[in-house]
Amino acid sequence: MNAIFLDIETTGLDTKIHRPLDIAFKVLDLHTHELKSSYQSLVKWPQEVWEARDLNSIEINGYTWDDVCRGNEPESIRKAIEQIFEETHIQRGQAVFICQNPSFDRAFFNQLIPVYSQEKLNWPYHWLDLASMYWTKQLQKALRDKKSLPQRMNLSKNAIALASGLPVEASPHRAINGVDHLIQCYLTVLYEL
Repeated sequence: MNAIFLDIETTGLDTKIHRPLDIAFKVLDLHTHELKSSYQSLVKWPQEVWEARDLNSIEINGYTWDDVCRGNEPESIRKAIEQIFEETHIQRGQAVFICQNPSFDRAFFNQLIPVYSQEKLNWPYHWLDLASMYWTKQLQKALRDKKSLPQRMNLSKNAIALASGLPVEASPHRAINGVDHLIQCYLTVLYEL
């Protein structure tokens, strides 16, 4: 089975207003951890998309109008992703998406590749999240150790990293750094906690 570890940086949080700025993913074989493919691209948008950006989001990810102008057109990105997924045999039942926050990433991914296009290509339907994996591991640990369940738990990727002995994600955020950090956190949560 393969996993598509994916991260998207955006102009804001609202999919009705904002757009993806940077997309990155790595396809890993979950049995061998072999890297099957890697992709990263900035996304080019017209000026009005940039003008609708959320300043708090841009402060976190640090993108500029020059970055947007250097991006690739959404259609070019769609074609590149389709080609990579075809070459790596990404199919429903044989691969899953893994993200820090799939409800966020999936909504913006759908802006680049519409959901019905994904359906026609038989891409994975399931998008898994790191926070639920970590939560489950912590609950199993508490039950195994006969301890009470946690009353509070920070489930951000950086909190999970710190709790797992890993560094936080580099700032400003970039999608490929988010993917690398996600993979590092995933492997630690899965094999070391």
